[in-house]
Amino acid sequence: MASNSTKSFLADAGYGEQELDANSALMELDKGLRSGKLGEQCEAVVRFPRLFQKYPFPILINSAFLKLADVFRVGNNFLRLCVLKVTQQSEKHLEKILNVDEFVKRIFSVIHSNDPVARAITLRMLGSLASIIPERKNAHHSIRQSLDSHDNVEVEAAVFAAANFSAQSKDFAVGICNKISEMIQGLATPVDLKLKLIPILQHMHHDAILASSARQLLQQLVTSYPSTKMVIVSLHTFTLLAASSLVDTPKQIQLLLQYLKNDPRKAVKRLAIQDLKLLANKTPHTWSRENIQALCECALQTPYDSLKLGMLSVLSTLSGTIAIKQYFSLAPGNVGSSPRSSDLVKLAQECCYHNNRGIAAHGVRVLTNITVSCQEKDLVALEQDAVFGLESLLVLCNQDDSPGAQATLKIALNCMVKLAKGRPHLSQSVVETLLTQLHSAQDASRILMCHCLAAIAMQLPVLGDGMLGDLMELYKVIGRSATDKQQELLVSLATVIFVASQKALSAEVKAIIKQQLESVSNGWTVYRIARQASRMGNHDMARELYQSLLTQVASEHFYFWLNSLKEFSHAEQCLTGLQEENYSSALSCIAESLKFYHKGIASLTAASTPLNPLSFQCEFVKLRIDLLQAFSQLICTCNSLKTSPPPAIATTIAMTLGNDLQRCGRISNQMKQSMEEFRSLASRYADLYQASFDADSATLRNVELQQQSCLLISHAIEALILDPESASFQEYGSSGTANADSEYERRMMSVYNHVLEEVESLNRKYTPVSYMHTACLCNAIIALLKVPLSFQRYFFQKLQSTSILALSPSPRNPAEPIAVQNNQQLALKVEGVVQHGSKPGLFRKIQSVCLNVSSTLQSKSGQDYKIPIDNMTNEMEQRVEPHNDYFSTQFLLNFAILGTHNITVESSVKDANGIVWKTGPRTTIFVKSLEDPYSQQIRLQQQQAQQPLQQQQQRNAYTRF
Repeated sequence: MASNSTKSFLADAGYGEQELDANSALMELDKGLRSGKLGEQCEAVVRFPRLFQKYPFPILINSAFLKLADVFRVGNNFLRLCVLKVTQQSEKHLEKILNVDEFVKRIFSVIHSNDPVARAITLRMLGSLASIIPERKNAHHSIRQSLDSHDNVEVEAAVFAAANFSAQSKDFAVGICNKISEMIQGLATPVDLKLKLIPILQHMHHDAILASSARQLLQQLVTSYPSTKMVIVSLHTFTLLAASSLVDTPKQIQLLLQYLKNDPRKAVKRLAIQDLKLLANKTPHTWSRENIQALCECALQTPYDSLKLGMLSVLSTLSGTIAIKQYFSLAPGNVGSSPRSSDLVKLAQECCYHNNRGIAAHGVRVLTNITVSCQEKDLVALEQDAVFGLESLLVLCNQDDSPGAQATLKIALNCMVKLAKGRPHLSQSVVETLLTQLHSAQDASRILMCHCLAAIAMQLPVLGDGMLGDLMELYKVIGRSATDKQQELLVSLATVIFVASQKALSAEVKAIIKQQLESVSNGWTVYRIARQASRMGNHDMARELYQSLLTQVASEHFYFWLNSLKEFSHAEQCLTGLQEENYSSALSCIAESLKFYHKGIASLTAASTPLNPLSFQCEFVKLRIDLLQAFSQLICTCNSLKTSPPPAIATTIAMTLGNDLQRCGRISNQMKQSMEEFRSLASRYADLYQASFDADSATLRNVELQQQSCLLISHAIEALILDPESASFQEYGSSGTANADSEYERRMMSVYNHVLEEVESLNRKYTPVSYMHTACLCNAIIALLKVPLSFQRYFFQKLQSTSILALSPSPRNPAEPIAVQNNQQLALKVEGVVQHGSKPGLFRKIQSVCLNVSSTLQSKSGQDYKIPIDNMTNEMEQRVEPHNDYFSTQFLLNFAILGTHNITVESSVKDANGIVWKTGPRTTIFVKSLEDPYSQQIRLQQQQAQQPLQQQQQRNAYTRF
């Protein structure tokens, strides 16, 4: 469900003002840096991060940082502070600095200043650069020296730099560890400095010996300095060190539980809970049954609600992981506890009805997770406890508009969705509870409850037509005002209604929705409801809503976009009139649908802009058009068995050619062409899938279902007609529909299973081609088309945006080829920047970039020499992992043949699951291979030496005559 704050992908389709290119922008800022006024210099410095964000290329970043280093070297302390802030803000661009030595040299010169503040700023600057200069010994030495300074500002800066270098450099960490421990244990060191030095020890995880010595020191500190501040800082550093070094995590959990149980100070207990939560999130598998049991006992005994809330939040985190299974498992020599009698369940049951909402929410979450994870038969009582707890929490929160109540309600509703998915037999009671509470709830709560209802109904068909009456009554009541909450509620409730009646909306339901929208809604609300109707397959409703919006938009691009959506909805609506066994009407329905699709694709092309080319939408619709045409062609081919039966001599031709299928006449060749066409469509759907890196999982599943439809029909043609003997049904075995995430997927899967059963029953029963075979194919097409197409979220909205901004090199003049001699190899450096939208990595992240370089000979020049085939083409591939969204690699290319060569550099990305996505871009450059001067000189000498010899031979020939 989209929210108002989510920006539509068409929102930035307009054209902005012409902006400066990279060089002009850098020159503009350089002018400010050279100004004599301090204010203008500072303004120029603070504008650099924006420049880096806009043009994240190494050449520009290198030049800019060298200019900033000059300002740092000669400017005053305020300018140095500004440069430091810019460097810290631009941390991800630091490794694009090409002249690191020169840059550091200019910065480092200030460390010898007499001003301790200047030295302090330089130390902080060096600390910020630790990622690119981790092993610079002069920087290490300066930090060690400054730790002994008498100036507090310089010492604090040295502590900051030491922490940063310890995280990056093993050598520095090993060298500084003893120094830090001496300072911490030294009596002359002030307590506040000790508190700043202790966190450096969290970075001593580079090897086991170093981690062990840091751990021993922290153990001494915890016992030697029992003051609250010291214990809190030492324990937290202890936890971070254990989380990084991993081996000591179980010991750390025990230590924190010991402090939670025995230390009387609330601040220490709170820190222990906070660190336990961190370890529960990071390493849940290291929690033993005894650890969880100890935490349960603490929670049962504590009289303080705030501490109980913290402990329950740790337990609720653990209950959603493998730790809960370990807690209830029957280990050898260990008596496993029954889920009903354990302390964890007792605690959760006790907290479900607590007067503190947060405690109740975590109690319910623990119960839900136990119910879903422990697949035992005798959990009826536990299931009922979970359902009753959720119901009471729902009643408690739906009347309250406060942020705390809404957050608690979200937890309860998430638990409801999880419970309905894990225990489907409980879904009916959960849905009835939600419908009952919808009438009395506040608007903010109603929106969340509608989202929950839709989520449950998408997974399980629990919203029957009998519930529509309640929903429609509620729809009439809401929407008395045009507030944002009311608008959001209109969209949410309309979505639930569409999910509840996915077959078709009755005229009465449509009238109520339209009447309500006309009275209070704005255009954006109508568009969002229409979008949900398209998503759920209610195309008649969607068409009417898009039609009503056509005259309400200001931009012609938006007009064409809405018009295309209206035409697509109309086209899909035409397919609702399909009837089984009526093939002539099916052909007319498909033809009518194609007419509107062609109108829509023309409108969609007009809606695209250079900033938003709508490539996915155009390709998806083109594929739909080609699929409908292929279906229409296949029905015509099946009908041709009646209209153009095989000739009398067909059997003789078949015997002569040795091909038994030829006795069926021309239908056999037509079927073969149809099968190839469906396979070609399936591969095009696969290409679209691979190109949609930013699409959500529902959209990708939709594309996959379209591809499966094409493969199903091609398999049916092969199994029934072309090759019934070798047809196998093992790989196409009926896949269960229990795991389907939407009603559309469930219906498509049931059609697939039905068609496969029909094809398998006909296979080898009749000799091809008979009317039974053609009827089976036509019925399969009609069954597929009767399921209304779902236009998923990515068709309307791009929640994640990832693009490879540019690939270099790019020649200064694209028309001019790069000159290279044929006896030399061209070192092609390929670099690029990965750019993200507002939500990077929402669905998937880039693990590595695959770069493919190939070259082809465009035109030869000079004489044709015999060249080994290996030297004629270049075909290379490399994978490179982007670091801070930047990647760079090199290829060595050989151009032995003289002439013009075309080099193509194509990029694709690999995600964390190892799937390769063809995202592009594709860059082309031209190279002209020239003959090297030495070879040219030798060739010319050989030619000149051959000329007198040829002339002599000619004279000898003449003298004979």
